[in-house]
Order: sequence, then structure tokens, then C-alpha cells
Amino acid sequence: MLATMDIVDILDKSENLGQMVLESEVMQSFYKAKEKMENDSEAQRLIQRFNKLKDSYEEVERFGRYHPDYSKIMKEIRVAKREMDMHDTVASYKIAETNLQGLLDEISQIVATSVSDKVKVPKDGAALTDSGCGCGSGSSGCGCKAS
Repeated sequence: MLATMDIVDILDKSENLGQMVLESEVMQSFYKAKEKMENDSEAQRLIQRFNKLKDSYEEVERFGRYHPDYSKIMKEIRVAKREMDMHDTVASYKIAETNLQGLLDEISQIVATSVSDKVKVPKDGAALTDSGCGCGSGSSGCGCKAS
């Protein structure tokens, strides 16, 4: 593809938009929350515990209710997840992450509709979920939401 002045202009504006996001208050809050969580030894212990139990859960999940430790692992992982999610620095990080995702979703929506009203854009981070295919159909088997 030959670079035209229009393409160069679009790339420059994209870089400026990216820089604005990086310098935004939402992004700075996300970085602060992430750093605080990474430096919180209790939060890291809870995260590591949850990840270890998640590995056990994946093993149990292969056999479902027929696995001898199914009930025990299911209870342990729910308790560990709740403890992790309720920890102040983890909760603050998740809130900051959700706010950042909201900003990025809003920007994607604005860019898409500036191109055409017919462009479908996943919302609420649907493109990042396992079920979100990004098709925008909003069908029951899809994590996307139609605009």
C-alpha cells in the first residue's frame, strides 16, 4: 500500500490519541492501582493462592462431578476468589481496570461511528472475553452486544 498524505495524517492522529490515553487520568489511576497491588505482599499471596487453586480446578474440571475432590476444590476456589476480590488493593485495581476498559470502549465506539453507523463495536470488553467474537450480533451464544 502506498502511503498517501491521508494515511500519514490518520497515523499521526492515531498516535496522538494513543498518547492522550496514556496520559489520561484514567490510565494514571490504573497504573497507580496496578503498582500498589503488585507491591502489596498480602494481595500477591492471595493471587498466587487463587492461581494455584485454579490449576487444581482445571484438573478437576476435566472430570466434573465425578472427580473425588470436586466439591472440595469448588468450595476452595470460590473462597479464595472471594478473598482475593475483596482485598482492598485488588478491588481498587479491578475498579481501575474496568474504568480503563470503559474509556477504551468509548473511544472505539466514537471511532467506529465516525466511519459508519453500521460498524459494530463490542462493548464492556466483550472482545476480550472467551465468548466475545466481536460479531456484534448480540445473539445468545455471543458475548457481543449489538449497537
